[in-house]
Order: sequence, then C-alpha cells, then structure tokens
Amino acid sequence: MPERERYLEEMISLDGCGSHISAKCPCCAFERVNGHPEYECLDCWGRELRCRKCTIAMHIIHPLHRIRRWNGEYFERSTLKALGVRMQLGHPPGVSCANPQPCFNDDFIIIDEWGIHSVGLDYCQCGIQNQTRFVQLLRHRLYPATTTNPKTAATFRCLETFELLSYESKVSSFEYYHVLVRLTDNTGIHPSKNRYPQFLLMIRQWRYLKMLKCSGRGHDPNKPATSTRPGECALLCPACPQPGKNLPDDWRELPDDKKCVFSPFLGSGGVTEVNFRLKRKDVSSDKVDPDLGHGFAYFVEETEYKQYLSEHQNDMDPKSNCSRHDAVDLSNAKPGQQHAATGVGMIECARHNMKRPRSVGDLQRSERYCNMEFLFWKGPLDIDLKAFVISYDIVCQWSINLQTRMAALDHTFIVFNGKACVKFLVPKFHLPAHIVKCRNNFSFNYALGVGRTDGEAPERGWAEINPLAMSTKEMGPGSRRDTLDAHFGDYNWRKIIGMGNNFLNSLAATSDVVDHVLAHRELESSLPQDTVREWTATVVAWETDPLMPNPFEVRVEVPTQAAVRRDLAEAEARDLASGKDFTLDNNISPSVFISSGLDLEAEQRAVKVEASKIWLHSQDRQKTKLQLRNNALSRKIVTWTRFQQLYIPTKKAPLPPHAYPLWLPSSITHKVVFDMRLADIEHKLRFAQACESLESLRQNLQMRAYLRKFKDRFSRGQGANTCAQNVLSSAIVALSMLLGKVGWEQEFKPLVESNIREISEADDGQSEGKRLISWVWKTVQHSEVNDNEAFRDTLCIEWCKSRARAMRFIEEIELLSVEMAWVIHFLKWRATWWRSFSKTWMQMAMKALPAVVV
Repeated sequence: MPERERYLEEMISLDGCGSHISAKCPCCAFERVNGHPEYECLDCWGRELRCRKCTIAMHIIHPLHRIRRWNGEYFERSTLKALGVRMQLGHPPGVSCANPQPCFNDDFIIIDEWGIHSVGLDYCQCGIQNQTRFVQLLRHRLYPATTTNPKTAATFRCLETFELLSYESKVSSFEYYHVLVRLTDNTGIHPSKNRYPQFLLMIRQWRYLKMLKCSGRGHDPNKPATSTRPGECALLCPACPQPGKNLPDDWRELPDDKKCVFSPFLGSGGVTEVNFRLKRKDVSSDKVDPDLGHGFAYFVEETEYKQYLSEHQNDMDPKSNCSRHDAVDLSNAKPGQQHAATGVGMIECARHNMKRPRSVGDLQRSERYCNMEFLFWKGPLDIDLKAFVISYDIVCQWSINLQTRMAALDHTFIVFNGKACVKFLVPKFHLPAHIVKCRNNFSFNYALGVGRTDGEAPERGWAEINPLAMSTKEMGPGSRRDTLDAHFGDYNWRKIIGMGNNFLNSLAATSDVVDHVLAHRELESSLPQDTVREWTATVVAWETDPLMPNPFEVRVEVPTQAAVRRDLAEAEARDLASGKDFTLDNNISPSVFISSGLDLEAEQRAVKVEASKIWLHSQDRQKTKLQLRNNALSRKIVTWTRFQQLYIPTKKAPLPPHAYPLWLPSSITHKVVFDMRLADIEHKLRFAQACESLESLRQNLQMRAYLRKFKDRFSRGQGANTCAQNVLSSAIVALSMLLGKVGWEQEFKPLVESNIREISEADDGQSEGKRLISWVWKTVQHSEVNDNEAFRDTLCIEWCKSRARAMRFIEEIELLSVEMAWVIHFLKWRATWWRSFSKTWMQMAMKALPAVVV
C-alpha cells in the first residue's frame, strides 16, 4: 500500500477541527451574524463547524443525526437532545403543537441503524389529529415497542436493515443490537439504556406484519388479518402448475402423454442429512411463547399437529428392507435429551426449490412416518392435479403402504383419491446408498417426464437455513416458528426474483441435447432393428406400468468363486469316476490346492496392509498383533508349500510371510514343469475372482460418493474399495500369465486410475447425463449381440440408459419452455389480484384512512 502514510494522515485529521478551527459559522456568516462554531454533525455532508442555533435549525428534520462538540482540545460527545432539539409528533416538521406531551421522565429511546439515541420527543395532545400515541409514532416511521405509553421505538429503516441483513448473513438480533450499542459508544463509558428485549419484540412483530402486508392481508377490508387461512401468507411457486392461476382452462382435456408436464415435484426434506441442526431446547412453551402466525405461512398449525402426533406416539415404524438408513432405523429411538424438537421436516417443491405452504413441522424422534405423513397431507392440499412426483431419500420404505396410512388420515386426500398418478423417486445424491433394486426402480435418470430434475432441492434449502441453528435453538417455540417462517418467506422471494436468470442458465445447460440424441441414434444404428424394437417395447411397458420387468436391472449373474469351486469339485468327482484324476495327495485335491493358494494370497494382502501401518513409534500392542498374524500365516504357508512341492516343485526363499511367493501357475515361468490342468483350474478361479472383485469394486465406488459426506465412515468404504482394486488387479495380472488362455482380455482390461470412478462419474467431471462409462462397468466386449447372453444384457441396460439420457434432455427443454410460460401467466394473475384492491382503497380514501401503495 504505497500511500498508506497519506491515508493514515487524512484519517487522523478527521478527529480534529482541521482548517475549520478559526472559521466562522457558515450559516451565521451568510446572515451576517457572528455565531461561535463548535458543533460538527457526523451524518451531514461537509465538515464545517456550526453554532448551537444553526445546528438546531438544520436538524429539525434530522433529529437522529450524531453530533459532537469541540471543547478547544478535542471533540466530546453530545446529543441533539442536549442542544434542545425536540421531535414533535402529530404535526409536520417545524409546526408547534398547542399541547405537546413528553413521554414519562422524558427519556424516549429510538433505535436507529446508526446507533441508539436518547431523544426529546413530544406527543400531540392538542386534539386536532386525535391519534393515539403508537399511531403517531407509526405515522413518522417509528415502530413502538408497546401500544401503551411507548417509551421505546425503532426506525423503520433500522428494522428493514436488520431484516435483510439477517436474511443474507443470518446474523442474530443479539449480535445486531450490540453492534448498535458499540456504534453509539465503543468505549463503554456512556452505556445506552438496555432495550434489547424491546428490540426482540419489535423485530418479531415487524416480520409478522410484513408477511401479512406482502400477502395482501389488510388491503381488503372484508378480509382482516384474523380471517387468514392456514398457508395463505406463503409465497407460491410461479413455475409450478397452479390451476386457476397459470394453467390453461382446458388443461384437463389434454392427452395423457402431455399431462405429465402438469406434475408438481414434491420433495420431502430428510432430517437425516442436515435437519438435526435445527434443534430447539426444551425452554418456554406454546402458552408462554405462542407464534403470531398460527400456521399462516409455512409451519403447520401447531395445535392440530400436536394432537395428531399424540394419537400416534406409540406407532412403530417398520425396519428397512433396503440399506441401513438412519432416518428409518432411528425413527423409534427415544426423543432427544433436553430438546423439545430434534429437527425440522418439510415438504417443498423439489424442482424449483421453494417452500410449500403449511408444510414444515418440528420433529421429536428422528424422522418418524407420522410426522412426515402429516406434513405430506397438509402440503399439497390445494393442488388439484392429475399427477404427482414424490421425491424422498427413503421413499423406497416410506411409500410402502403409504396410501393405506394416508387413507386412515384423510380418505379424500387429493394425491391418493384414485384420480391422480403418483411417481415415487429417490434424489440423485442419496440414490447410491440404496440397494441395486431401489437404484433401478426409484431413479430420476430413468423416470419418464422428470427432465433433468435431481430431487435434491430440500438439501440445498436446508443448507441455506442451517446457520440459523445456533440462535433458533435457544428460542421459545413461537419465536422460533415465526423466525423460520420469515426466513422461508425471504428464501422463496429470492427464488422468485431469480427465476429469469435460473431459467436462462438451465436452458444453457441443455445445449448437449443434440450430442446425446445423436449418440443414441448411432448406438441404435449399430444394433439389429428387431432387438431395438424388442428393447423399446420392454422399456415403454415398464415406463407405463412400474410393475412390469425393469429393463435397467441386470438379469445375468456373474460367476462367483464359490460357484466355480463347486463346479471344480463336481468335475473332480467325475474324473475320479472315469479314472482321469491327477490328484497327487489324498489330503488335498488340485482344485482345493489352487483355491487355498488364492485364499493365502488374500491373507497376504491383508497382512501387508497391516505391516505398512507399523512405524518407529507404534505401540507394543500393535506390533504384537502383527507378529501373531505373521506367525499364523507362516504356519499356513509352510503347510501349503509341502503340497506345492508335489504339484509345482519350486525353490524356497526366506521371505516375510506376507511377501512369500506362492508360485501359483500364473506366477511361474515356462521352464518349470507342471500339469497344465492346474493352470486351467486357476484360470477358472481367477476369472471368477475377477468377476467378484469387479462387482465389489462397482458397489464400493457407488457408495464412495455418498460416504464422502460422512468422514467417520469414509475410511471403511475406502478400505473396501482399495481391497477390491487390489484383488482385481492381481486377478488380471494372473490371467495374463496363464498359458494358452485367451478371450478374457475382452472382458478385463488393464485397470488404470482413470478407470476407477463411480458409475455416475466420468472423465472431465461429467455427470450421469453426459458420462462416458469406464470399462469397469462394461464387463464384456463382443460384437455379436445375440451370441453372448451377458453382453446382450449389459448392452440392453446401456441402451436403456442412453435412451433415458437423451429423453431427459428433451423433457428438460419441454419443461423449461412450459415453466417459463407458467411464470409469466402466474405473475400476470398476481398483478391482477393486487389491482383488485385499488378500487376498494379508492373508496376508503374518502374515509381519511392511511394511503396504501399498491
């Protein structure tokens, strides 16, 4: 910073009078009056010092400016109240009141965005306006802390600043208030009167009233705020289908293949991921701290919600038949200690990431079915549509018997009234943690009509709200619900005003549609047309009826080592019966000999990994454990080598047990003589080992992306992944050394680093919709489709995925085009709705009520 000295000099000069120390008061000099300039305003433009009289005259309309007085040596703190400036309510600035009445003790406090001010304030009691005291304050954009003889108020600009600041930065009211305290006096010598409890009350009421105002409450005299219905103050998603607001009148008459466009995407935000941060301690109660909204916006009405939960508090959720999901397994756990709420559940728009009305509720015991079903019941109550897409991270479990449970709750529930088509899906990020069956049946990538939707909107929404957790967990129940409602409303508002850019970016992201459509056509052109027609009929049948066979499922199982060992044992039995047996020892057959060698290889790898963790300062317990494993492995190898000398005579070498060469047929040279039938046995076992390892590698790669989020579990997934890689690499090397065995290299290529990636990952970070599949996922490579059942099955699945990728891009473009039109129609409907109040207020203006800007 080359000019730091000059910058510092100028900053220091501002603490003194500078060149104004001997100047005259500029206002008095203009009027040819000699006034003593000694006061400087920190908020007015310019640094001129003015006399007391001129300072008062200039600040009649700026009563909250900060001033200081020059005492001859330095500036000392002063206030406009000390100079005699009075704020007169009920009259225009400069007009005196015939009967001004100060507040009790004349110690009125105003909280402004630049500090906390003690002001001289007079209420009007002359009777001309006949206004109550709190109304007089509101007319001057001062929000009173109470309606009875208020002595504290906050400026509208202060409340607006904190409101927006809290939405953007999640700053707490405590932090903001104490910033104002320090702005007023950063030394602590002249502390302001504590008005923090009053500020909390004012900001809570301010947010509530702003919510009512923005939703049209009070604009219609026939519908006062008390008549507000649940969810009526929530901001609706303009891009979602809203009958009567943005859909054409004849949308119900459209053909079925077009009605899928009119499907709202409802996502259930799971507490398993991030909602547990939104806890609330067991402090206060609904009686002491009720919410102001009473279910007017995003939270459900608390009384009805608690009544329903009390009726189902003994319900036990079924255990998962999929992977172990904490959301399912912990649902029957005891409530959190010292917490009235262990988290928050929500139903929201899973495509446009907007909170739905009356769809948020507190959780008491993890993610119980009864909690989420109540929210699911209340969320889509006003959506009279023909199709629904339900996205949920445990939907494979939750959807089982859901219709029966919802019928018990409300037999007229619109989603399951028999007229709507319901599609259950799992968000893309959560899907890899499910079993293969769920990954095939609940994938967004395979579902018809969903475009490029990923279903992860609830998770992104929770990430936005999570910073509030530290402040909301200490609140009472009503304060917390009102605070979260306000933040949800602002979140929706930012989504609405950003839809133009979001749609533009989404359209730009579909620029690869041509590449995927052409790639799919090229794939089809290389296939027999009868096969393509057969596969098309299969996948269309499944898209129409999910109960039909799923074409994305693998139908040809890979061979396992256990199965190959069984086949080899049966082959040995046949050799014994035919006299072709070449067993050299009655205690161990050739197949058992090779199988034992493979088992020893696996144990050697495990010991080698453990040995690599030992270093100079390792504990004796670790060294002892490793030595015991080495000893056990040595004894096994000694036993195995005795039989090895019979089948494959070799030289011994004094090496550590984990590095001892086992001299299987694949690891010896051409000069050693042994029965070639041993090589054939090893080839079969190695091939099965490679198949199993490849399958294990696929499973672990699929889990790796999900486990990255949980650092305490990642090491276990990484270890299994590395083990599968090592086994597969060893099997491939061994297969390459086996004599006279060809054809396997078409299925197992050299394993390099770029091949080891998740199924949804591709080179250059491409996603599932743009990926190039590694050979790990293409287990066979043959040109003839009908000659190899395994290859045919694999190619069928890849063809289905290629078709699905192309279709999702086409659907995305169609959805975006329709949604942009919906947004325009919705905003036009909303504008008409707002204008409908103008006539009412024109009539009410005659009654001298406050003007309302529409």
